[in-house]
Amino acid sequence: MRCYRHPNRETYISCSECGRPICTECMTPAPVGQRCPEHSGKPQGIARMKTGVTRATGRGETGIVTRVLIAINVLIYLAELLQGSGVNAASGSIYVNGVLVASAREFGGHILPAGLDIGQPIGVAHGDWWRLMTAAFLHYGPIHLGFNMFFLYWIGTPVEQYLGRARFLLVYLVSGLAGSAGALVLSPGAVTVGASGAIFGILGAALVLERQRSYVLGGSAMGLIVINLALGFTLSNISIGSHIGGLLGGAACMLALSRFGRGHGAYGRVGGIGIAGVVAVAALSVAIAYWKVRGYA
Repeated sequence: MRCYRHPNRETYISCSECGRPICTECMTPAPVGQRCPEHSGKPQGIARMKTGVTRATGRGETGIVTRVLIAINVLIYLAELLQGSGVNAASGSIYVNGVLVASAREFGGHILPAGLDIGQPIGVAHGDWWRLMTAAFLHYGPIHLGFNMFFLYWIGTPVEQYLGRARFLLVYLVSGLAGSAGALVLSPGAVTVGASGAIFGILGAALVLERQRSYVLGGSAMGLIVINLALGFTLSNISIGSHIGGLLGGAACMLALSRFGRGHGAYGRVGGIGIAGVVAVAALSVAIAYWKVRGYA
């Protein structure tokens, strides 16, 4: 580990309050363990440093990005209902133009199997690359939507508070791309919607942070991943590929943002390596999707 304030200094000590690695210069003895400057209780300079860190990382105390993402998902579902798509929101222009599918046919606001020779051909194989992202904002009915949004609020709020708004949103969106790529790899013939790939990406990022001794979910990231993957294998109509792809994408983004363990994922400047790493994850996701669907056109 390296001190989050001095990345060039190795250390084996973490703050007993927040878990961030600290060097001997930054530590303050506490009744139990050592504490970082923000949690030491010292008034000298702490407010100024906290303000600077908040400005640099865009850290949100209320999880505003998480709430905005939830609002967007709910509003899109309501818009589908207004189109007359039914409770399951499985028809209409928003659904037809946004779902993830390798190749299919559209006719009268519904998606038909690709083998039928009627309707307009649609899908990623026909150049609809936006589907890799838009599918993450669509859901099949209120139960699907409610479960995903509850889970996003539950894990997204603490991760956003720790990472900051900009980094959290970046991980979420790239994880959505990775989840779509995973869904196309394992089930290219299926019609897939849902935010679960992006949500699993947040779990993957939390797992990397907790492996780096930043217990953003209280050390429960691995347990949540195992439980939700197990549910995916036992319940029907769940995209396992989306879950696995999003998980790997989120973990890879977090590794890149922390400069593969040489820095801290939440503090300090991201740097060129971090940006290049996240862009590489996004580009690889699109490339995998292209490789999988190229024979379906």
